[in-house]
Amino acid sequence: MQIQLLKSKIHRAQVTGGNVAYEGSLTIAEDLMERVALRPYERILCGNQANGQRFETYAIPGGRGSGEIILNGAVAHLGQPGDLLTIMSFALVEEVDARGWEPQVIVLGEGNRIVSERGL
Repeated sequence: MQIQLLKSKIHRAQVTGGNVAYEGSLTIAEDLMERVALRPYERILCGNQANGQRFETYAIPGGRGSGEIILNGAVAHLGQPGDLLTIMSFALVEEVDARGWEPQVIVLGEGNRIVSERGL
């Protein structure tokens, strides 16, 4: 049997912009994606700490080292620059492999720079 577990999490990602005209997705600085093994076009679940909105979309890489977190398409209506997001991805894992499972997690601070990490 497989179970779904948290694979990656970027906590306290500050929204840097929005583009309602873009066709969809969440732009995330490429180095942040790589740090938690989040792949381009991977499905993500996001929670906005400022307004309680939750939404699903997919990740696309932004500029390396830019700190970009950009709401694109319809999700641009669910937040604004300065809001803090929790960005999560999940994996299907064989139950036997779930023992000792640890997600890759980063917590961001000022300028969307990593202030702590675990499971990496």
